[in-house]
Amino acid sequence: MSTPNGFPQHSRVCLTRSMEGGAVQDLQAKKAGKAARKEAGGDGTPPKIGTPISETLKLLPEELKANMKIRSITPRPPRKPRLERAASLDEKSWRKWRRFRTSQESLTDPNETSSSNGSLQEASPSPPTRGRASPCNPCCQQDSLHSSPDALEASPGGKSRGGASDLGKRASEISSAFGGLLRGKGFAGGKPRLSQIMPARPLPPVELNVASHSLRTANRIDSDCLDYRLYSQHKFGRVSSSLSDSRLQGNGTLSDSCSTDSMKSTFSVLAPIRTKDVRSRSYLEGSLLASGALMGAEELSRYFPNRNMGIFVATWNMQGQKELPVNLDDFLLPRDPDFAQDMYVIGVQEGCPDRREWEIRLQETLGPHYVLLHSAAHGVLYMSVFIRRDLIWFCSEVEYATVTTRIVSQIKTKGALGISFTFFGTSFLFITSHFTSGDSKVNERKLDYNKTIQALTLPKNVPDTNPYRSSSSDVTTRFDEVFWFGDFNFRLNKDRETVDSILKQNPDTDVSKLLVYDQLTSEMSRGSIFKGFQEADIHFRPSYKFDIGKDSYDTTSKQRTPSYTDRVVFRSRYKDDIQAVKYSSCPVIKTSDHRPVFALFRVKVRPGRDNIPLAAGLFDRDLYLIGIRRRATRELLKRREQKDQRSSSICSIS
Repeated sequence: MSTPNGFPQHSRVCLTRSMEGGAVQDLQAKKAGKAARKEAGGDGTPPKIGTPISETLKLLPEELKANMKIRSITPRPPRKPRLERAASLDEKSWRKWRRFRTSQESLTDPNETSSSNGSLQEASPSPPTRGRASPCNPCCQQDSLHSSPDALEASPGGKSRGGASDLGKRASEISSAFGGLLRGKGFAGGKPRLSQIMPARPLPPVELNVASHSLRTANRIDSDCLDYRLYSQHKFGRVSSSLSDSRLQGNGTLSDSCSTDSMKSTFSVLAPIRTKDVRSRSYLEGSLLASGALMGAEELSRYFPNRNMGIFVATWNMQGQKELPVNLDDFLLPRDPDFAQDMYVIGVQEGCPDRREWEIRLQETLGPHYVLLHSAAHGVLYMSVFIRRDLIWFCSEVEYATVTTRIVSQIKTKGALGISFTFFGTSFLFITSHFTSGDSKVNERKLDYNKTIQALTLPKNVPDTNPYRSSSSDVTTRFDEVFWFGDFNFRLNKDRETVDSILKQNPDTDVSKLLVYDQLTSEMSRGSIFKGFQEADIHFRPSYKFDIGKDSYDTTSKQRTPSYTDRVVFRSRYKDDIQAVKYSSCPVIKTSDHRPVFALFRVKVRPGRDNIPLAAGLFDRDLYLIGIRRRATRELLKRREQKDQRSSSICSIS
């Protein structure tokens, strides 16, 4: 049966019923929405904190967005701090160790790329989701989110069983799920992983050694020298396991190789010694061969990679004073160089009556790192040679000779004293002299010089390193490196008033106007004295003659002209073997009418052979022990005085 509209009657009945059913469903949905809004706040406000999260997620997407826009923030008072028991030191150290262990585990896990605190590693395994999400289908994302059991735990009644305490945990789980979905990964049972960040361009190569140039210079490391680690592997077949950075360098980790490079400096650790080297030679007699010799190139390169050593040379006319300076640090250990020198040579004219006490004071000042290799005296001329204690094995026997320039040889106030020895393959000669005094006695001083170079009988038993360049009439030609220092007594050819006016105009370093009148400079330029010798540039005030204990020059009736009487000159067989680093005086010491004068040198050292009589580590042991005891006692007394001063301080109240 058909209707006027052309539809069958039973079809019209079904259509009417379906429209009625749809209206009923819409009405029910509206009632459910009103009930939900009423339960949430009754006025359309967003759900409170205590509202179960399942109720919030059941809202329609459009309504949820609207609610998010009108959400208000209610301020809350801060929470009360939790009172915890104070942890002991053991517990604190255990916690630090635990955090360090956790960071190590996170770094060593190959399947994780998260942070070292392990915050992302504690994700619990979850059952698989019902639907695999796709980044291009937002509907599937919503289905996957609602169907995940980790995100929601719904009760049979449709409400979440978790309260406000579970809200933070579930919110973090939802945020983690959204992060995984946005990266195109389902919230499956695996641990969350961060996406790998790749650089836009290849990284530049990184140098393994990051030691700065200044640090390498300070440690005296030769940049051209091979790395000691590779050298020892090639030569000895092993590397000392005590190196702190050997493991890092083996793993390719960027590190500062100062520990390894320091092995190539003078301040190095002991290198391993092969058994066959010990069996094939004696360290007292040595080897006559160039390879494997105690004085050879291998030992020299280990201690001095750049083949240069530091030498301190000083001269001081003590004027025979019994009283010694309280402190010699400013004299022997000036603050300008960062490191102490390898050898200290001190010459004294008109020395103090107690020569042993003077040497003890030197040992006390230099400390336990240095030993007295040799000392000699000629009347009141003293010379002491100190060397680093780990270098005494590379010295030959020490020889010395004296010359008297006085007419009466029993009076030993004027003359010369020479000490010579060989260090590795380089021969050294040190001469300290006291020439004739007097402003106009220049010729007498020339005679003193000529007599000294002819009468000094050195060397004696130690062979000459280069006899083809030696002369029997000049002792200074028989050694590789020669240092001559002392009170030469050369004066300034100018009156006192002119010299004082020049000193007032240039009080500190500009003394070039004074050197124009210097007798020694003039004679050396003519070649009449100190042939082949050089002197560093002078930038200090005249060292003679002062009032004792004062900074003023001679104020007595004689009114002696200030002069550069105390000098240090040097010469070498080979060009540029000796380089002057510093040349100055010590104005702090005022116990004499002379100021001490010192010079610092860098001297090139060459390898040698063991065909010379060796000193075999000989040094003045008694002096060493006395000096160290004095040094320790002085430090204890200083600390006790400081403690007494603190305890005896009195506060006065006015």
